[in-house]
Amino acid sequence: MASRVRVWLNRTYAENVFFMDQLRRNPADRAVEIHATHGDADSPVLAAADSAELEPKGLSAAGYVEYALDQCQRRGIDVFVPRLHQAAIVAHRAEFAAVGTALLAPPPEAVAVFQDKVVAYEAVQAIGVPVPPWWRVRTADELICAVQELEAAGHKACFKPASGAGGVGFRVITRTPFSLVHLGGFPSPYVPLELVVDAVRRAGEPVDWLVMPRLEEPEVSVDCLTGPDNRVRLAVGRTKKGRRRGFTLHEQWLEPARRIAEGFGLHHLCNIQFRMYGDRPVLLDVNTRPAGGLHQLSLCGVNAPWAAVRLALGEDPGEVVPPFLGQDYTVVAGPRPLWPVTLPQQRGPSASASAAPARPVEPAQTAQALPL
Repeated sequence: MASRVRVWLNRTYAENVFFMDQLRRNPADRAVEIHATHGDADSPVLAAADSAELEPKGLSAAGYVEYALDQCQRRGIDVFVPRLHQAAIVAHRAEFAAVGTALLAPPPEAVAVFQDKVVAYEAVQAIGVPVPPWWRVRTADELICAVQELEAAGHKACFKPASGAGGVGFRVITRTPFSLVHLGGFPSPYVPLELVVDAVRRAGEPVDWLVMPRLEEPEVSVDCLTGPDNRVRLAVGRTKKGRRRGFTLHEQWLEPARRIAEGFGLHHLCNIQFRMYGDRPVLLDVNTRPAGGLHQLSLCGVNAPWAAVRLALGEDPGEVVPPFLGQDYTVVAGPRPLWPVTLPQQRGPSASASAAPARPVEPAQTAQALPL
C-alpha cells in the first residue's frame, strides 16, 4: 500500500484551498496530509489543511529558510510548495532534500529570470517569443516620454511594478482630468497622467515601473507542468474575455509557452500569460508558481496538482492530456470556513451526545505571541 504523502503550502493564495481539495481527490486514492502556514489567521487555507500554524513575523529571507527547513523536518514533509520567499528557498534545494523534502518549484536560475519583468522580457525575446513594446521608467520625465510615444502610436499606456505579482500596482493612464467621474461607482484602474507625474515628482525617490501599451483580450493563461528533464508534461490554456472563461489547446498560445517552460527550465508548475498586441499574442507575464486558477483545469478532467506532486516525488506522470475541454464558464465566490474550526453549541438535553468534535488544528509554537 502506498504511503501517505505530506504536502506543505506556505503563505499562499486563498484560492489554493481548491489545490488542496484536488490533492485529496487524487485518482490514485492515495492518502494526502496537508500542512499550511500563513501570516493571516483568517486565511481559509489554514482551516482547509489537516494541520496549520501561523508563521512568525519579521523573518528575513534567510531566517525564513531556516524556519522552513525546521517545518519540513519536524513535520516530515514530503513535498513543499513554496510561494513566499520562493527564490531564497529554491537556492537551498539540497538542504531540503537532505531532510527528505522535495521542492515543487523551479531551480533558482529560472526563478531569478522571472523576478524582474524587464529581465524576463529581454530573456524571452532572445529565444523568439514576442513581447510588447516596453519602457522601464524611474522618473517623471521618463514616464512622460514613454506615455507620449505610446499615445503617438495609437495605444493607451499602462504601468505596473517591474517586480510584482497578481496585478498589484497595475494602472491605465488617462488624459481625462480628475473629476467626480473618477469618484462615482467602483474604484477604477484608470488614473490621470498629471496625478501620476505629480506623485512621482513628490516621492523623493525613483520608482521602478514597466510602461507598456494596454494589451487587448483575450487573456490566455497557459498552465504548464515541466519535468526536471525540461520536457513539458502538461500545457493547457485558460482563456479570459470579460466574465467569460474557457479553455484552449491552440498552438498560438501553447507553442510559445512550451518554449519558455522548456527553454528556461521552469520545472514543476508554472503559469505563462499572454494577451493580444494588434493581431498577435505577446507575453504578458510568467509566474514561477501554481496559478490561483489552476484548479479550473478539473473542468477538463485534469488533476494538475496531483500530477505535479507525483512528479516532485520522482513518479513521472507521463504526458497529461485533457480527455476533453470543458465548456465556457464564469467564476463565482463561495463561503469557506476560517481557522480555528469550531462547532456551534447545540441546545437541548441531547446536545452533548450529538455534537461531533471539531477537527483539531495545531497552533504554532510561535503563534502564541501573535495577535489573532
